[in-house]
Amino acid sequence: MMLRTCQVLYSQAGSPTRGWQPLSFDGGAFHLKGTGELMRALLVLRLCAWPPLVTHGLALQAWSQRLLGSRLSGALLRASIYGQFVAGETAEEVRDCVQQLQTLSLRPLLAVPTEEEPDSTVKTGESWYEGNLRAMLRCVELSRSLLKTSAPTGNILMQLKLTALTSTWLCKVLTSCIGRPGASSELSPERLAEAMDSGRDLQVSCLSTEQNRHLQASLSRLQRVVQHAQAQHVRLLVDAEYTSLNPALSLLVAALALRWNTSREGGPWVWNTYQAYLKDTHERLRQDAEAADRAGLAFGVKLVRGAYLDMEREMARLQGTKDPTQPDYEAANQSYRRCLELMLTYVSHCGSMCHLMVASHNEESVHQATKRMWELGIPLDGPVSFGQLLGMCDHVSLALGQAGYAVYKSIPYGSLEEVIPYLIRRAQENQSVLHGARREWELLSQELRRRLLGRGLRALC
Repeated sequence: MMLRTCQVLYSQAGSPTRGWQPLSFDGGAFHLKGTGELMRALLVLRLCAWPPLVTHGLALQAWSQRLLGSRLSGALLRASIYGQFVAGETAEEVRDCVQQLQTLSLRPLLAVPTEEEPDSTVKTGESWYEGNLRAMLRCVELSRSLLKTSAPTGNILMQLKLTALTSTWLCKVLTSCIGRPGASSELSPERLAEAMDSGRDLQVSCLSTEQNRHLQASLSRLQRVVQHAQAQHVRLLVDAEYTSLNPALSLLVAALALRWNTSREGGPWVWNTYQAYLKDTHERLRQDAEAADRAGLAFGVKLVRGAYLDMEREMARLQGTKDPTQPDYEAANQSYRRCLELMLTYVSHCGSMCHLMVASHNEESVHQATKRMWELGIPLDGPVSFGQLLGMCDHVSLALGQAGYAVYKSIPYGSLEEVIPYLIRRAQENQSVLHGARREWELLSQELRRRLLGRGLRALC
């Protein structure tokens, strides 16, 4: 049914765009930011685009601590990288950051920084995942408290990394199990959802006793997070990871969706992330949207280009498997455009039952989204939102926010010890995004020159 509707809507996509004006991403909205913020952004973004700093970031951090001491090293980080990309450590610091964003018409998308270390018994044991569960529950409460309203609202969003609550090794085993004959019934979303709801033991034949025990504990943790988030009116956006994990992660999301994305629950509380740089993303997205429609489920999507391009290609080369990624940058762009068109058409048909976050730093993609929203009659502050990283792409975020669109900034928070390794690994995964920040540097430089020259002229007068 939805496919036929989409075909009709696609045939009508040529409607005139008279009255629609593209947003200007020329940095004009930078007048909303302080001079100190602009100077820090220019310095940090330039540093992060220097490959040796990103590649050897963890080693450089350890070296600076030995050379300068923890106090001075920490102060430099707080004044630079940490201050640019992190909301703070305490709830009060996070609230201050969010209040500043809200004055700029931007919204928070909190993220708990967690990094699993497979060779560490401390960071892979069951107690570590239970600690992450407590951190996720606190993040739900903080996300809710940041919005100063007592009424239930549908626009509080939070990121959720499933491998903070279940191990990567289990996800890899589950991914290999999914492709085996007979696995469709034993590892069905329905069976996992029933186990989550009932709390009864789930036995999967391809898993060992220890793995089955860990799966049961993981399902319990996931159920508790979503249950608490729904009670607090916070929607969870599940992060995508590597292709060796994603089939298992999508299975867990599908199980959660069966329970929490029903129409009686009030729309999608659990969203999945789709990476357009993978060759099969458009087809998977279409199939998942139609499956949700057939089941009467709400459907939530965060659409990204993807962050693991080089690592995915290297793993495919080492394993002798087919490269899952698009062959080049333009092919990835075309994939993103097709996925975006598909989802905007679904949103226009389904309304509040289908939500989309256009998570992109690409100006062309944002222009496409805003134009098609106008053509399809999708309201600016409705089921479509936009997302960028805190401290990056502010010329796009600010322009969108000032125009009335729903714009979220992905905000990690926590101590230096927790967040710096997380930031360095994210920078290593997003080097293409950091290299693409050249336009933002130029706009920042222009705004700073305008201010400094203006002050100089005033001083002469």
